[in-house]
Amino acid sequence: MKKYFLLTILLTVIMSACKVQTPPIPTELAPASEATLPALTNTPSVVVTEQPASPGSESPEPTSTEQTTSSGTTLYRIVVGESKLQYEVGEVFLNQNNRFNVAVGVTTQINGDIMVDLADPTKSSLGPLTADISQFTSDNNRRDNALRDRFIESNRYPTVTFVVNEITGLPDSYQPGQQVQLLIVGDLTIRETTRPVTFDAIVSIQADTLTGEATTTILMSDFGFGPIDIAGILKTEDEAKVTLNLVARP
Repeated sequence: MKKYFLLTILLTVIMSACKVQTPPIPTELAPASEATLPALTNTPSVVVTEQPASPGSESPEPTSTEQTTSSGTTLYRIVVGESKLQYEVGEVFLNQNNRFNVAVGVTTQINGDIMVDLADPTKSSLGPLTADISQFTSDNNRRDNALRDRFIESNRYPTVTFVVNEITGLPDSYQPGQQVQLLIVGDLTIRETTRPVTFDAIVSIQADTLTGEATTTILMSDFGFGPIDIAGILKTEDEAKVTLNLVARP
């Protein structure tokens, strides 16, 4: 009996030593059940690449600053520094035996656009014009400072604006260098006061430059200043001549 028991133990040990140990299958390699298998498709991975232009196709043109519109009109922009706005006002010096003088002041700070249609000049137009009158300069600093601080008060109201309502005299056709006489009717705003004015103008285009001169007269009292009167020293006329000399290029 004892021998039988020892034999049994020996056989158990031998069988355990000879048994093939199957290592566990890693979870990530284990076959998935049918329910968890991903659907098979023929769709490859998508990689976004920049496709070259097909033969014969044209690349889009870059945005340009072309000033000629599809209708054939060309935008001319007023050149600051080359254009000028000028006033002329008669004044009497009471303290100098009533000596008469014409005061002249100029500013070159003018902005605005002109649309020109050479194929049909009647379609041409003039945009709003602005000028910085705080930059008016004459031959007398005391006069200039008095206008800025007390009379026109251009330090407070530096910008004058002219908005065109009508242009008459535009020709049906135009030849380079031809001078055209125009009447330009619009609204002039000075010191927040607006009044209608009419400019007599002469305009021409030569090469790539548009030039013009426009004149009108205003009453200073219509805009809330003038005639200027400095007791015992100076008096001015109420009427002022205004001249606009324009230089514009595309």
